[in-house]
Amino acid sequence: MPDKSILIPAALLVCWTMVMAIWMLVHRAQTFTAMKTSLGNLPVGARGPDLWTKLPAGRHDWPAHNYMHLMEQPTVYYAACIILSIGGPTGYDAILAWAYLLIRVVHSIYQARVNVVKIRAFLFIASTLVLVILALRALLSVLA
Repeated sequence: MPDKSILIPAALLVCWTMVMAIWMLVHRAQTFTAMKTSLGNLPVGARGPDLWTKLPAGRHDWPAHNYMHLMEQPTVYYAACIILSIGGPTGYDAILAWAYLLIRVVHSIYQARVNVVKIRAFLFIASTLVLVILALRALLSVLA
């Protein structure tokens, strides 16, 4: 029987990703209002990056950047948590899963609000190191 406890932080990161999706949508709506434009005024096939060059000085699409980041590395996290759920996580694995979740939430808020690259990079490196250990633990859990 799979151990669902390791899936709790993974499910919370899924929910957090939806929070960032809503944040991105609200931020973009505010940007469109500030630019006095609408979806109907955009060229066919336009994407977020096409708008960045048109944003007023000081306006950034940082929530969207973070949302895109949550579509990348966390996919490995979800796989590791599922594998550990099946292979049998230890308390140490659960701590790693919760640590990854917390670091990614802090990273999201920091990137969407402040976005100093040096600090953001530190948060990314910290989450990556946690994920590397979690991935190795997932492998070991199914090899045992």
